[in-house]
Order: sequence, then C-alpha cells, then structure tokens
Amino acid sequence: MRALICGISGQDGPYLAQLLLSKGYTVVGTSRDAQTSSFSGLKRLGIFNNVQFESMATHDFRSVLHVLRRVDPDEIYNLAGQSSVGLSFGQPVETLDSIITGTLNILESMRFLDKPIRYYSAGSGECYGNTGGTGAVEGAPFEPRSPYAVAKAATYWLVANYREAYGLHASTGILFNHESPLRPQRFVTRKIVSAACRISIGKKEKLTLGNLDIRRDWGWAPEYVDAMWRMVQLEKADDFIIATGVSNSLEDFVRIAFAEVGLDWREHTVLSDSLRRPTDISDGKGDPTKAQRLLGWKAKAHMKDVVAMMVKAELEEPERRRAVEAVELAG
Repeated sequence: MRALICGISGQDGPYLAQLLLSKGYTVVGTSRDAQTSSFSGLKRLGIFNNVQFESMATHDFRSVLHVLRRVDPDEIYNLAGQSSVGLSFGQPVETLDSIITGTLNILESMRFLDKPIRYYSAGSGECYGNTGGTGAVEGAPFEPRSPYAVAKAATYWLVANYREAYGLHASTGILFNHESPLRPQRFVTRKIVSAACRISIGKKEKLTLGNLDIRRDWGWAPEYVDAMWRMVQLEKADDFIIATGVSNSLEDFVRIAFAEVGLDWREHTVLSDSLRRPTDISDGKGDPTKAQRLLGWKAKAHMKDVVAMMVKAELEEPERRRAVEAVELAG
C-alpha cells in the first residue's frame, strides 16, 4: 500500500507516517518545497529516512495532478493548509486559499484520474462554534467563528459533494483539539508548556495569556491519527467526529502544566486583552459516540494526561538535542 500524506511537516503528519510505516505502508510526504523543508517532526520521531518526499503546491492544480500521477497512491491523507485559528484572523486569504483550493484540487485530480484512491480530509471541530455543555454530533449545524473554521466548513461540504456526486471514497475527520510535543510554539498549549518548563529551571519570565475561560476538548495527537487511518479502511466512506467528549478550561490547562513542574501558575502569568481573538468559541466539545461504534476508536488520553506527556517531553528536549548534536558531530 502506498500512502500520500499532504502536509507531512505539521503536527499530525509525522505521527500518521509513523503509524502507516508500522503497518507496512510505503509513505510519501509532500510540502511546498521538499528540498528546503526541515521535516523536524519526522526527524524527532526517527523516521525521516523511511519516508519519500515530493514537492507539491496544493493551490496549483497541475502540481497536484502531477504528483498524484507520479506517486500513484492507494490512500491520500490531506493535512495541508494553514492550521492556526488565531493566525487565520491576520491571514484570512492565505487560510481560505490553502485549505479550500487545496482540497478542491486534490478532489478534482482524483476525479480526473478515476482510480480507486481512498481520501481523508482533515476537518475541524471549530466548525461547530460554541457547543455549550453538550458535545457536537455529526450532522449538527456549523457555526464557524473564524476564517479557519469557515474554510474547514467549506472543505467538509466539498468532500461530501464529491463523495455523493462522483462516488469518491472520501471522508472527513472532524477533529477537536489534539496536542503533542510536535505542536509549534505559536500554539497556546505548547506556549504554556514551554514557559512552565523554562521557569521551572530558573528562567525569569512571565507567561502572557489571553482569555482563560475558554473551554476545549483536548486529546492526544498520536491517538487521533489512528482514527484517520480507521476511517479510510471503511468499506463505505463517512464523516466522523474525533474527540474525547470532555472539555476543560484553558485555566485548567495552565494550572496543571505548572503543577507538573511544582509551580503555582498564578505567580508566573499575566493576562492581556491583546491576545484575545475578535471572535472566539467559549466551549468546544465533541461527541465521539459514532467513532466508537463504527471505527472501534476511543480516546485513552484526556487533558491531564496530555499535559503531563507534553511537559515530560519538553523537559527531555534539551537532552535529546544534545544527543542528536553529538551524533552529527561524530559524523
């Protein structure tokens, strides 16, 4: 089996590649310029040399079609596109173009090639907006509150349309928040964990945050990529919410992160309205019942577990970097 992972250099791509390699797949990953991308996540997981790479611009139909012809994949996992909700307010055009146009070009290329390719599209629980105390379910109305969520809502309907109109095996995973040590520093979860760890070893600084009252459904990214693979294996394509079914406040996340390193978060943080988004979701939570029933998938790690694993990895990172540098110096 050959799998093409579009956007392999993000958080989920390396974990998905690791999973597929363990199942005997040939894995090909794309980025805009495969010659200059660092692929740090793949290197961190120790699988960089086991993956093949292609340069592909998802907003360019000819580029997408060329790569699909050359790779001839059995499965395509589309994780590409601008992935930050906060950044989407400052870069709405780039966000919509990279997510919507990229998805459309892959679907059109699949239709043009007319081969039995199975396709996974990365959706987002952000599409539902405020879910309140009840977890969102498949088929509930979308109420996107950011350019990012608007783009993901559009791709959800594109996938559904191509599945129904052309018979493509195309599924959307509507993933709620999922974290890992591979999260970039610009994401608030990694920002919190990194700051707590730096302060715990003597760094004199304050962590600046925005709205601590927001609630999110946080899971563990390595578990969520397993759900992606399970969707693609179904005889009939379908859409699934992937979530823990439990939401916690950002204040809870901060408190637990600092407690993991023996600190009181209130002594090391300040709040700033400048970090508040123009519009935000007060409570986002998913109901994973359908995934449990049809995919046999259930989240094992919840927010407290996720924070503990991220803190542990962050504290081990300097030691890991030194080991890598020693190997590189040795030739």
